[in-house]
Amino acid sequence: MAGIIEQERYTCAIGALQSVVAIPKAVPILHSGPGCGNMIMGFFERSTGYAGGNTSPCTNFSENEVIFGGVERLRQIIKNTYKVLDTELQVVLTGCTAGIVGDDVESLVDEFRDEGKPIVSVETPGFKCSNFEAHSLVVNAIIDQYVSLHEEGRPYRSSKNTVVLLSSVPYQDPFWKGNLAEYKRLLAGMGLDAAVLFGPGSGGVDEWKRIPEANFVVLVSPWYGEPIASHLEEKYGQPSIQFPHIPIGANETERFLRTVLEFAEKQGAKIDRIAAERFIRRERDAYYEEIDNLATFLLEFRYGLPNHAHIFHDAGYVISLSKFLLHETGIVPREQFVVDGTPEQYHAALRDELASASDKREIPLYFEPDAGKAQDICRNLTHSGRGLIIGSGWDKELAKEKDYDFLSASVPSPYRLVLTSHYAGFTGGLRVIEDIYNTALASYR
Repeated sequence: MAGIIEQERYTCAIGALQSVVAIPKAVPILHSGPGCGNMIMGFFERSTGYAGGNTSPCTNFSENEVIFGGVERLRQIIKNTYKVLDTELQVVLTGCTAGIVGDDVESLVDEFRDEGKPIVSVETPGFKCSNFEAHSLVVNAIIDQYVSLHEEGRPYRSSKNTVVLLSSVPYQDPFWKGNLAEYKRLLAGMGLDAAVLFGPGSGGVDEWKRIPEANFVVLVSPWYGEPIASHLEEKYGQPSIQFPHIPIGANETERFLRTVLEFAEKQGAKIDRIAAERFIRRERDAYYEEIDNLATFLLEFRYGLPNHAHIFHDAGYVISLSKFLLHETGIVPREQFVVDGTPEQYHAALRDELASASDKREIPLYFEPDAGKAQDICRNLTHSGRGLIIGSGWDKELAKEKDYDFLSASVPSPYRLVLTSHYAGFTGGLRVIEDIYNTALASYR
């Protein structure tokens, strides 16, 4: 998108350094100007991890490097990083200046790799793409430049019940850690072992080395991450099953699990169908027991709770939360706003997916990466009853202006601390309900 946009909800390509930070004991090295790490830290806030944000090693590209090149400085930074940090993987990411100057970073990284160093290079100049797309660039680079060196003794697709799990973009999704842990737990209930590549539930680089053995890929995403799934199919012959949004609550989680279950059986996984069905039933029953316990509360407060909502989020959350609110809380999703810069070729499919939520109610869907414009649209809307806005910290003042409840659920936001909370799955649906109604109850005097 050309021009200036207001209230950007994502970053430039080098923001994918957070994907590296999300791998235990992996370190991003920025071949960029000194402001890039600070910019990413400012956007994601409490997300520096092992060596992210302004703690990432950086060449601090200056006029000298622009004139004479920055390869020698980068060589020194890489050497010093190995001396100072206990790291199992280094990923060099290039910024705009390095991309324009044309430093041969790949050849330099090859030198270290020839010495046996675990190191990867990725071209991530900010003008190339967003961090949603750069996430795939980083993952594919690690697969090609690191995982491929450790394929010996790991026959392709040899572990029939192992799957590669691809879902949230780390840190871009504030609930990524908890969501990954919940997906892994749910898939284990189906008899599947999910290789989780990011977060505390990952085995770090050893988890990445398992990739070739996996039978297939589970992709939970409306569009981001698709290049990874395509690359794994091309490289290792691993087919993929894609679920187009985060499964939240009973309806979509059950659909997600059954979709994966059927696909796994077709791929030759050894599934105990009876045990899997028992697991789904147990999870569903526990969910509805809590919903039943809400009956008295909902009856007592039915006139003081939100009856409609607007969501400002990435495509996956807009679709999933809209479906969940409509079918499992009775809160009507009104106009919804996808603010992640979703490429145009995905718009029609996402509109169809949202339309499938109801054959009686149309939910208007706006694709507007300029969240300032999206807010202006919402500002001029009028609906009866108490409203709710689910979005980032940018949207808090809009909610106050419209006298709506506000739930912080996306970045950037200084108003909420998320550690391991999750919105995915049966238990994630219950957490969404808690968050929404706690927000509403907090306004009572």
